[in-house]
Amino acid sequence: MGVLQHVQHQIGALNDLIKINNDRIAGYQKANEATDETGLNLLFNEYIEQSKNYVSEIREYIHVLGGAPADGTTLSGKFYHAWIDVKSVFTGKDRHSILAGCEYGEDVAKKAYRAALDDKELIWEDEKVVAILTDHLEGLKKAHDTVKSLRDAVNA
Repeated sequence: MGVLQHVQHQIGALNDLIKINNDRIAGYQKANEATDETGLNLLFNEYIEQSKNYVSEIREYIHVLGGAPADGTTLSGKFYHAWIDVKSVFTGKDRHSILAGCEYGEDVAKKAYRAALDDKELIWEDEKVVAILTDHLEGLKKAHDTVKSLRDAVNA
């Protein structure tokens, strides 16, 4: 792979992470609409801000690489959010369902970051981007664990 192709591949991977974060933002916005629980609203807003910060950091690095940052969400994210809307009509706005949906979204985000960090064709020569992505992944893991523990506590 030539240098230009290598950089384009990195930009593509980073743009995918922007879209995943945009999916996460949209998911937590939907979760906020589905509950009136102040504690959950505060948590969901925290995760929305977290993803907005992640997007900002990734955008900066894409500019360093000479690329154009993506907007929007992933196609699968659009389908997932549409499914959440349909599901909420049937299941109501119960805490367990909302948190289960959020946990699923965290799993998708973690998987996308792990794939970007583990991709053998993405030779991240700049340790700064590796540190940024690793930091994001750690934040996603913590969010996942928090959401999972809240979901599990519903049935306890």
